[in-house]
Amino acid sequence: VQLVESGGGVVQPGGSLSLSCVASGFTISWTAMSWYRQAPGKERELVASISNGGGSTNYADSVKGRFTISRDNSKNTVYLQMNSLKLEDTAVYYCFAPPITWGQGTQVTVSS
Repeated sequence: VQLVESGGGVVQPGGSLSLSCVASGFTISWTAMSWYRQAPGKERELVASISNGGGSTNYADSVKGRFTISRDNSKNTVYLQMNSLKLEDTAVYYCFAPPITWGQGTQVTVSS
């Protein structure tokens, strides 16, 4: 059972990045999926979540209107589209499948 994130990088404020999370060893269609992030010196926080069918999504207030979570169950993949990035979005972003499966994380750095 594994989650592998990709798509992180360095971007200027106002820019965009698209993260992907590919699952292996299990089928994501059975479960809701989430993205979390952890900035240096801060606790890990929930960024966005999506129901197993994709019909329901939730976002942290800090990213509403800028980030979009989506999924393609046929590809066993979850995505996070991040637009209008801010300096405070800098963090390691993790994919999570309940109850205990975490990815290794991908670094997102927003810097001018």
